Amino acid sequence: MSANRPDTFDIGGELTVNRVGFGAMSLAGSGNMGWPDDVPHATGVLERALELGVDFVDTADMYGNGSSESIVGEVVGDADDVVVATKGAIMKQPDASTVANGDPAYLKNAALRSRVRLRTETIDLYYYHFPDEDVPFEDSVTALSELRDDGVIDHVGLSNVSVEQLERARELTEVAAVQNRYNVADREHEDVLEYCEDHGMAFVAYSPLAKADLDDRGDALDDVADAHDATRYQIALAWLLERSPNVLPIPGTATLEHLADNVAATEIELTDEEYARLTE
Repeated sequence: MSANRPDTFDIGGELTVNRVGFGAMSLAGSGNMGWPDDVPHATGVLERALELGVDFVDTADMYGNGSSESIVGEVVGDADDVVVATKGAIMKQPDASTVANGDPAYLKNAALRSRVRLRTETIDLYYYHFPDEDVPFEDSVTALSELRDDGVIDHVGLSNVSVEQLERARELTEVAAVQNRYNVADREHEDVLEYCEDHGMAFVAYSPLAKADLDDRGDALDDVADAHDATRYQIALAWLLERSPNVLPIPGTATLEHLADNVAATEIELTDEEYARLTE
């Protein structure tokens, strides 16, 4: 079934990336609160990801309170052949809880700080991380549009949004990508994916390998995995790549072994019957 499956996607019509990216939340420390215990190892995992052909890295200012962005900045910097996406609008509290902040001034300042940590003049893709119910949605989106006009960011993205919010945003600015939770077992945002397909936008799937989700489809995943001498996680990634050419999964890992497995999943070709069984 994979004969016509594209290997790449053009984010915003111009940023060509391989479809399996790298989720850099995995580079943050315990509880996602600070630096990892072994920074050289975390740096090495990301370096190896790039060596294996990963050219789309996803991070956020809240991941490790900026430590993830700093590691990405050290490894990638202003490289022309790697697309880096980051996000703003969620603040970490001392107790590790989070709160949304979509205030335009906060978003603009957050993007400027991210740009410094990422060691780049222009952030390739910047998402509004989570809509803030206390701030008019249009005001937050307009702030991102102005960041693009000012050259701070290149493309606007939205995360954790509905179709209705996406439509409202597109009345104000071009949206290159949407990042929502999506995997073979959790398809709550199927309508958002279909909207992205209809309008040529990237649908970046976070938590593509969420264990709790995949356990619900464990029997089917394991049967297909056995047929391919693969893991259930590799099959879950292969299903996402088959699901739509607009889907860009961003699995994260802190181990070199799992990293290699994730990249190798791009070579797995599901039969029509296997795809149908996983989809039903």
